[in-house]
Amino acid sequence: MADDSTIGVRKRNTSEPVARLVPALTIVSHPMAHRVGERLVLDALLSNRLVAVSRNEPDFMRPNSVLGTPLADQFLSRKQPVVFSQGPVGSVRLTPGDGIKVTLAGEPLRVPWEFSPEELAVGVPLELAERVVVLLHWADPKASAAVDALGMVGTSVGLQQVRHHIEQVADLNVSVLIRGETGSGKELIARAIHQCSQRRDKVFVSVNMGAIPKELAPAELFGATKGAFTGAVKDREGFFRTAHDGTLFLDEVGEAPPEVQVLLLRVLETGEIFPVGERTPVKVDVRLIAATDAQLEQQIQDGRFKAPLLHRLAGYEIRVPPLRERREDIGLLFYHFAREELESINEAWRLKPEDSSTEPWLPAALASRLVRYGWPGNIRQLRNLTRQLIIGSRGHTRLRLDPRLEKELDASLLPRPGRPVNATAEPGRSVEVKPMPEAPKSASDSKGPSRRKPANISEQELLTALRESAWDLKAAADRLGIARPTIYDLIDKSSNIRTAGDLSVEEITRCFRECAGDLDAMAQRLEVSKRALGRRIKELGLGSGET
Repeated sequence: MADDSTIGVRKRNTSEPVARLVPALTIVSHPMAHRVGERLVLDALLSNRLVAVSRNEPDFMRPNSVLGTPLADQFLSRKQPVVFSQGPVGSVRLTPGDGIKVTLAGEPLRVPWEFSPEELAVGVPLELAERVVVLLHWADPKASAAVDALGMVGTSVGLQQVRHHIEQVADLNVSVLIRGETGSGKELIARAIHQCSQRRDKVFVSVNMGAIPKELAPAELFGATKGAFTGAVKDREGFFRTAHDGTLFLDEVGEAPPEVQVLLLRVLETGEIFPVGERTPVKVDVRLIAATDAQLEQQIQDGRFKAPLLHRLAGYEIRVPPLRERREDIGLLFYHFAREELESINEAWRLKPEDSSTEPWLPAALASRLVRYGWPGNIRQLRNLTRQLIIGSRGHTRLRLDPRLEKELDASLLPRPGRPVNATAEPGRSVEVKPMPEAPKSASDSKGPSRRKPANISEQELLTALRESAWDLKAAADRLGIARPTIYDLIDKSSNIRTAGDLSVEEITRCFRECAGDLDAMAQRLEVSKRALGRRIKELGLGSGET
């Protein structure tokens, strides 16, 4: 934030151009499924005005539309709205009315509640009257892309950045490296680049590098002549020649064995391949796109990946945000996958109820849990879970969780965000909340029971302890009653907690600038170990850091 008088912030984990963001409400779930994805930009808060949300006002609309419609659910009050206002230091305050029940993380809100800028960056799902779910989050008010632009579903800032990068690089003949977690949609982005390129009418070849044994890699990639080795009963073209004049997508390139890396580097440098058994090089014209979820820089330090190959592959780099960083897209993605599954079992009519007063097919509480879940498997996991839900709920009027899915979702839920506000406090001043009782001290600090077993500490409890300890790992370990080395093991096993080594130079530099070098503020915003972040800062020459 430029100052404390405005709410607009720059959302972390994005690349330039960086938009000035404002609070917004996006419909995640609604009895009328076609309403999902519509949003209300709360720009009035920037002028310190109130925004009252009721049945009949204001209008929610698509980012690329000029016309909108109010929530229009008959179970929402017309005269007793939910009120949003600006709080101190860029926070947003919610004041529930008597006419609309507001539920947050499974608990009804009965007093005014305040959400910090960091909590809006994560996203706050709010259930209204147990029928409509909206997400309070930061949004780009100038966004105008269609919900499914470039074949990718969503309207989040992170996805807008990805679309921007695709448009910037698609018509150029440079190699592209797509980086993102497993299941985040890297191949979809590669196909979008191909479809927007001058090679769109040519072939797109996808290869999983992790699935090719190193002994077969030369023949698989570059082809082989008949008789070149045992079993070569005919000429083999190879992936590079198959993709000639088109695009070759190398997925999981970080899994390529060192011997294969050498071969790939030669092709990238010369544009020539040597089929196995052939002495004469063959020229190929291929647009190369690679993808990985591996930390290639760390693999380079460990001697498992070649730095020259990384430099060749990353002619242009695109980072794919994980699903937990684009929670406003979860509703759209869920209904997109649900529509496909329902059509396959001839039940698409469930998304178009004749009576808007019927119970929502997707219960509000379930929709909220989907948004609060960490999604370690990202979009692929969401698609699989959607299919499981729909098939498992056949014959029922509403979606229902079986015990296994319920346990899976409960394993990684966001904690309840925000804090209560004294309704009689001065405007712009929140009340100090009485701290929760301290966690039991560790065995080394008291004569109490022995240390806890790591297996008894849930991922959510670990995350809560880290946040309450301002990401000081020793303090968090003491809170949990475990040894400090144990907390490192728990963090390594977690799919939702990053380490300082996972942060990009760009992300650290931007956060350093926005936090004016305040290490405590940076650790809390980036949610990594303060000590380790201090070392990264020192290595980058941004400041003295902390050792």
